[in-house]
Amino acid sequence: MPSENDARLAASAPLLVELFTEELPPKALQRLGDAFRAGIADGLRSRGLAAEDARAEGFATPRRLAVRVDAVAAQAPDRTVEVKGPSVKVALDAAGAPTQALLKWAEKQAAPIASLTRAGDGRQECFWYRSRVHGASLDAVIDAVIAQALAALPIPKTMQYQLADGQTTVSFVRPVHGLIVLHGSRVVDAAALGLRSGRVTRGHRFQCDGPLAITDATIYEATLASHGRVLASFAARRDRIDGLLRGRAAALGASLGDEAQVATLLDEVTALVEWPAVYVGEFESEFLRVPQECLILTMRTNQKYFPLFEPGGRLLPRFLIVSNMEVDDPRFIIDGNQRVVRPRLADARFFFEQDRKTPLAARVSRLASVVYHAKLGTQADRVERVRSIAREVATRLRADTSLADRAALLAKTDLLTGMVGEFPELQGVMGAYYARHDGEPEAVARAIAEQYQPRFAGDTLPATETGTVLALADKLETLAGMFGIGQQPGGDRDPFALRRHALGVIRMLVEHRLGLPLDTLVDAAFRAFGDRVTHAHVELETFFHERLAGYLRERGFAAQEIAAVLEQRPMHLALVPARLEAVREFARLPEAQALAAANKRIVNILKKAGDGIGGAADRTLFSEPAERALAEHIAELGPQVEARMATADFTGALTLMARMRDPVDRFFDDVMVMTEDARVRTNRLALLSGLRHLMNQVADISKLSSA
Repeated sequence: MPSENDARLAASAPLLVELFTEELPPKALQRLGDAFRAGIADGLRSRGLAAEDARAEGFATPRRLAVRVDAVAAQAPDRTVEVKGPSVKVALDAAGAPTQALLKWAEKQAAPIASLTRAGDGRQECFWYRSRVHGASLDAVIDAVIAQALAALPIPKTMQYQLADGQTTVSFVRPVHGLIVLHGSRVVDAAALGLRSGRVTRGHRFQCDGPLAITDATIYEATLASHGRVLASFAARRDRIDGLLRGRAAALGASLGDEAQVATLLDEVTALVEWPAVYVGEFESEFLRVPQECLILTMRTNQKYFPLFEPGGRLLPRFLIVSNMEVDDPRFIIDGNQRVVRPRLADARFFFEQDRKTPLAARVSRLASVVYHAKLGTQADRVERVRSIAREVATRLRADTSLADRAALLAKTDLLTGMVGEFPELQGVMGAYYARHDGEPEAVARAIAEQYQPRFAGDTLPATETGTVLALADKLETLAGMFGIGQQPGGDRDPFALRRHALGVIRMLVEHRLGLPLDTLVDAAFRAFGDRVTHAHVELETFFHERLAGYLRERGFAAQEIAAVLEQRPMHLALVPARLEAVREFARLPEAQALAAANKRIVNILKKAGDGIGGAADRTLFSEPAERALAEHIAELGPQVEARMATADFTGALTLMARMRDPVDRFFDDVMVMTEDARVRTNRLALLSGLRHLMNQVADISKLSSA
């Protein structure tokens, strides 16, 4: 009969692993929890102790990381392992006896020669050794599984601490005080971070009486919730907070404001509490005379409060507090938070009132004492460069150059204000408020507010003409300056956010349909630097086209379509989407693939022929009807294509190309291009060069060839 031990080894049950820690860094908690769950689950699966589809549930609170994997075996099943050895040609000599290569390989496998088999590996016949490997025991490998999972955690910064013995030093993200490893109801003997496993954890720091014993892995989160006042699941805790916040806001006839900012703050407060409750706080209405962006930022950033808004978006003198304490009488919690927030709001009011005493224009000269970059000078130097670029952009757009110049002059002065010094996120926003207070034109104030847009992927673009001019000039100056001193991004490294700046320029040109050639903008940006930097025009234009390719992929265009258009290095980016749509329409024509293949063939022929092929073909040298017919079609369609290109009718221009299929096919069927007669050969190459120019004015259609 099977022994009790055999039955235990054959059993499967949920496995729970918990690390009980001191407060974990809130901004990293969710990542740590997800990585710990994945690490434990992957370690069990790779050792055959859990199926590939076994459910793994992660738990993360401010003081714990945990994971429960369903249906974990106590003993993995035995498995057959096949190891490939040397090929038969190498393993046997002419007489069929084992060579040293085979003997040494077999010895390494601890395999008798007689136990080896012969089979093909898809290319040749080889020797193989098949063996039966005993499955891993959970008890034997659990330490390694936990250690590997811990080693793979994305820990932002480790700390060293000593264990209770006063001698052992451990490195981890925060000190760990408890380890649970339960297989079903059984404690698995394990060690990690200097601790031995057990079944005891702790609940809420203030609302739980003492240690909690987890009797079974299946009731882990239920035990913590009912006896420990802890919601162990990060997702469940987040959902609860979200529901409480929205319920409170709705009851007050208010909203939580911008959803993206709400989501970010929601993630952070979820990592700060274990048993959330939401209460309503208030502040004096007199603070609403301060720009609401300042109040919102100090509440969200410094205090982790959720401001409340009227339906129209105006800030209310109320906010929501996410507390880690659910109590019957929350007056002390609310009063304490209101006492804390008032000095913060008072500071914002003080900065605002003090800043307005000095006009922005009076701050311009002080920019000369603020270093922008060691190689690029001061903020004053930068302002002059941005002004130069802005004036040229405004001129080309037929915008008001005086407004653009004034906005560029004042754009960086709010960096010297107390409010922006306290809250750098308000750059531009505060400048707009102060500009209005100073009596500057509204177009200048709005441009100052819009100068950094778009700030991130999906952010709104500047809505005003002067704001667009200033935003373009600001980003172009940054890009030209950094490329000019060799600070291009590399790999994941992009400390100056140049990719974001380039994408911002692309989005403004394309989505605002601005008729500004890219090369002209790049030239204006480098000229603003004079001799201070290397003029890396080609490198910067290439960088723009690389970012443009990614932008177009996100808009749903295919890689072949993008390659066809960007191969031409178009400078009018606003017209690129129309070119792509034309290429897409052309690709649907029945003639498209044949013409693309012919175009590819032409490219290859001309490439092999080398440089020096150009000019018009000499009709007097035509000897074949097919080359005369092709020349006539080129002459006939050329003006029609040019007319459509002049009106940006790219679809019409490419559709005309369908007429070229028959004459092109006949030419390649009947005419030998690389004939021995040098004059005739050069003339036919010139004809093909003219054909390539005609066919590729919209895009390089050879990129569409599937051949």
